[in-house]
Amino acid sequence: MRNFLYTIFLISLPICNLPAQDQQKTDSLIQALTSAKSDSTQFDILNRLWFQYIDNDIDQAVDYSEKIIQLGQKSDIDSILTFGYERKAVTYAYMNNFDSSGTYFRKALSVYKRNNDLRKMAAVQRNLGQDHNVAGKLDSAFYYYDLAENNYETVKDSIGLANIYNSKAIVYLQKGYFNLALQQAFKTAEISEKHKDSIELVQNQMVIAATYAEMKDTLNAIAYHEKILTYFERIKELRQQGASLFLLSALGVNNPELYKTTQERLDKALQIAQKLKDPSLEYQIEHIQCLLLFNQGKVDEAISRLSKLVEYEELQANDLGVSEYRIDLGRMQLKANQNVLAETNLLAGLKIAKETDNLRLQVRAYDLLSKAFEKQGQFDKGLEYQKQFKTISDSIYDAESQNRFSELQTIYETEKKEAEIALQQEEINTLNEKAKVDKLTKSLYAGGMASALALTGLVVFGYRQRMKKNKVEREKQEEIYKQEIAHKKKELASQTLHLVQKNTFIQELMENLESIKNSPEKFKMEFRRIVMLLKKENASDKDWEVFKTYFAEVHNDFDQKLRTLDPDISEKEIRLAAFLRMNLTTKEMAATLNVLPDSILKSKYRLKKKLGLDKDMDLSSFLNTL
Repeated sequence: MRNFLYTIFLISLPICNLPAQDQQKTDSLIQALTSAKSDSTQFDILNRLWFQYIDNDIDQAVDYSEKIIQLGQKSDIDSILTFGYERKAVTYAYMNNFDSSGTYFRKALSVYKRNNDLRKMAAVQRNLGQDHNVAGKLDSAFYYYDLAENNYETVKDSIGLANIYNSKAIVYLQKGYFNLALQQAFKTAEISEKHKDSIELVQNQMVIAATYAEMKDTLNAIAYHEKILTYFERIKELRQQGASLFLLSALGVNNPELYKTTQERLDKALQIAQKLKDPSLEYQIEHIQCLLLFNQGKVDEAISRLSKLVEYEELQANDLGVSEYRIDLGRMQLKANQNVLAETNLLAGLKIAKETDNLRLQVRAYDLLSKAFEKQGQFDKGLEYQKQFKTISDSIYDAESQNRFSELQTIYETEKKEAEIALQQEEINTLNEKAKVDKLTKSLYAGGMASALALTGLVVFGYRQRMKKNKVEREKQEEIYKQEIAHKKKELASQTLHLVQKNTFIQELMENLESIKNSPEKFKMEFRRIVMLLKKENASDKDWEVFKTYFAEVHNDFDQKLRTLDPDISEKEIRLAAFLRMNLTTKEMAATLNVLPDSILKSKYRLKKKLGLDKDMDLSSFLNTL
């Protein structure tokens, strides 16, 4: 995820096209400041000086932001004072000193609260949320985003709301709540798409693309990245063009149909990186180039180029990059039967992955080391690394499963909150109707119509009693319904997890049996344990039927609605649609259906086509509406 999120934050930075610091212009501004008389003129000059220094001399930028604050205090002008607070907060944020930036953002916020300026309060709250987001404090970020959202809703600022939805989508993406991330991102899209050729729209498209990439939906991810690339080509922003081309290449490197296009994009990205003199981007492009060569069967060339890349001195400070590159190099060398060299690079990559606590790189390294030692006849070492691989794989899987349940819980709580809001709105409408009756009563009374008043009183009394009785009955029925739905959702989630775990277990077991069939040492050690596990995990043909029963209770007539759209839809396609409705990942669906992930992507494409959906319509989002 690191490359996608890095690019999101890169594109989130304002595109100012400000020139590098012009010393002559700076000197001129400093000279003008000494003779400036009015507060507004001094403020304007100080602000321009801050801009001159923010990208060149951060200490001077801090100094000029403090001078703006002093001017605001001296002149007792809130707009100048709060501007100074925000400038100082932004300066500290540039320095990753989020404690100090938070202090000054909150000072600005207190002034805006005093003046009841909700729009500016929301802007500061969003900045506080972004600081916490970058610092990895995701729950705190969400807290400030919620405050900002409420204020933007009050002042009916649609652009502000779009920015908040997008910020929330990034938090969900970092948490691994991919469906919620898409939900928030699509809410942003509804607003942002009204503003064509805007950086806000591009930021939104970047989040959607990154989320699809994490969900292994490369076709949709590529489609959105192509839109982003088109925008940056139009406005001639080279750095963002290079980042977009790199990400598109990374998405296409494993797809044979895109090899030619991927090579063209890599060549163009490299030209941009060289023009910008950006070695970091060059190294990443070269890494993808090596992977492309390897996938095309040019193993020796890929090994030669990647061997040179991992030795670059400038790259050594990037621990994560070195670890990933060495593990990929070991994989290539293993393919070429260079087992000793592969072992050396894999161990080096594993060492860095452990030092940086990167579990995903560790699990790759352990798996490849197991195979490397097995190919060298060192079965004991191979078994040792295989056990490490299994332990970490299970840990990652458990964490992802827990994440899935957390996301389901968040979705349920969100729906519950929306239902409560709808109920409150209904009660407000009822009170409004009552107010109209009361107004009529007063009008009749003022006209001296006593008999009509008495009649109206009886009507109102009967109306109140009927509303009270209906409300009590409605609340009882809603509570029963909520409890039933909550129970059924838990049962459905449990049954879904059971299906995924069972099929994943069987798939992994088959792979383990395949790996030990030619190794008597491993076979003797593992046979008894495998038999016991098989008895424990004995698959039942009723699992799918049990799942269907729970699914039908939670999602009424789901299969009938699909058959209405296409009478020829198959049972297999209904099963795929049900799993998509349950928000399973491509990997989980592949394990459950005992097929390759690529088969799931192809099946999703065929189902989307059969249902007659537009190219831009997301299949999962559509199924969630049924």
